[in-house]
Amino acid sequence: MPLATTLLEYVSACFTGLWIESHEHEDAMAEIAKLCRDEGWDLVTWDIAQGLQIAGRPEAVDTNGSDPLAAIRSINAFSSAEGTALLVLTNFHRFLQSAEVVQNLARQIQQGKQNRTFIVILSPVVQIPTELEKLFVVIEHDLPGRNQLEEIARGIATQDGDLPKGDGLATVLDAASGLTRYEAEGAFSLSLVRHQEIRPEAVWELKSQMLKKSGLVSLHRGGDRFNDLGGLDSLKSFCLRAMRRQGNQDPLRRPRGVMLLGVPGTGKSAIAKALGNETNRPTLCLDIGTLMGSLVGQTEGNIRQALRIVDAMEPCVCFLDELDKGLSGVASSGQTDSGVTARLFGTFLTWLNDHQSDVFVVCTCNDITKLPPEFSRAERFDGIFFLDLPSKEQRERIWSIHLDTFGLDANQAKPNDEEWTGAEIRSCCRLAALLDVPLTAAAQNVVPVARTAAESVERLRTWASGRCLDADHPGMYQRNAGASKRRKISLKPSEN
Repeated sequence: MPLATTLLEYVSACFTGLWIESHEHEDAMAEIAKLCRDEGWDLVTWDIAQGLQIAGRPEAVDTNGSDPLAAIRSINAFSSAEGTALLVLTNFHRFLQSAEVVQNLARQIQQGKQNRTFIVILSPVVQIPTELEKLFVVIEHDLPGRNQLEEIARGIATQDGDLPKGDGLATVLDAASGLTRYEAEGAFSLSLVRHQEIRPEAVWELKSQMLKKSGLVSLHRGGDRFNDLGGLDSLKSFCLRAMRRQGNQDPLRRPRGVMLLGVPGTGKSAIAKALGNETNRPTLCLDIGTLMGSLVGQTEGNIRQALRIVDAMEPCVCFLDELDKGLSGVASSGQTDSGVTARLFGTFLTWLNDHQSDVFVVCTCNDITKLPPEFSRAERFDGIFFLDLPSKEQRERIWSIHLDTFGLDANQAKPNDEEWTGAEIRSCCRLAALLDVPLTAAAQNVVPVARTAAESVERLRTWASGRCLDADHPGMYQRNAGASKRRKISLKPSEN
């Protein structure tokens, strides 16, 4: 809802304390000023640099412009029996550490009910003292929507050919989603200077800087593609079909994401990173460890802020790696960290279930039994996939990919790879190139996880049978399923 419409409703209902959360004060002030002109309200503004000003009179009328108390009291001079007056205090949260300021502000808000004077605080953050919490309502100044972003882009692109058409324009607008008006103007101008046309690359560069400033979410910029991964055909097909389906603008039909459970080294993280490139979406990496804060309430604030950033970056892929490690202490959180991890987990669960943004969540996990059962219930993920050790045909494809990547002879003899993961095949190829030795010699330095953690791997595969979708073949994963029968792991010493 536009800021002016929301403000009109609250003023009509006589909410005399209004806190507007906005990073774009100039735009917010323009909407407020237009509303006051249309409704015939008096508008008074104050900030520490320019002092007190009356709309329509550029000169300051307050000789002591730096006094916040004088600004609060000045609104009474504009009250009348019939009229309405608004006092907009810009960045006034900086002055709310003073008991005198807080007390005067509370008295003025209460008096405003009788003389229809309204205190409006315009601030980029919501920091309301306890004494004022019940006196203020908070209004969010929404970021620009697609229509506004398109208007900005057309205003910047003054010549034919500066702005792409059709799907190209839609990609630019998707990339600009979540930017402020000021940031969008800068990103479009940078793209014109650099490329002589507006492209999404420059927009994503500015967005990545925004993520760096937050320190809570990082942007994966690798060139990973599905062609770099052998196997996992069913998982690839499922994700692409869900994310490319028409009608995803309808929140009820948007895909939610997938949980990837599997043996270490089978490509869980790799497929999550490649998915963004395959669907032309940015991949945001959310690390649970970076959300943990040392101060009381900091962790809870960090997860809420990180999820707001993820929502603002739609459409995107949100990647959470090794979730069973990051949230392993949920069950004992009340005894070990005063419930901080449990509250973080609860906030994330609620967001998974309720978010309306076009965000495809990919979580990876090696041991799902360490997570509470409510995490994997229906409607939090579109599917839970199990990534098993690759079959013989898949291993051949993986060898071909990595032999080509490292420039090795594809006709040379290969080691016994029956229990190897894709990561171990890549490691063997990399070591062969690094040490300049044949693959069979490089394999002497590779110990498969199926040997080092045989019991854990076998337990994981047994648990997944009949409970998870198969990442390689359509349908449910079965430990010993017909043509796709999985060979049981031998505990004999490796030939390598």
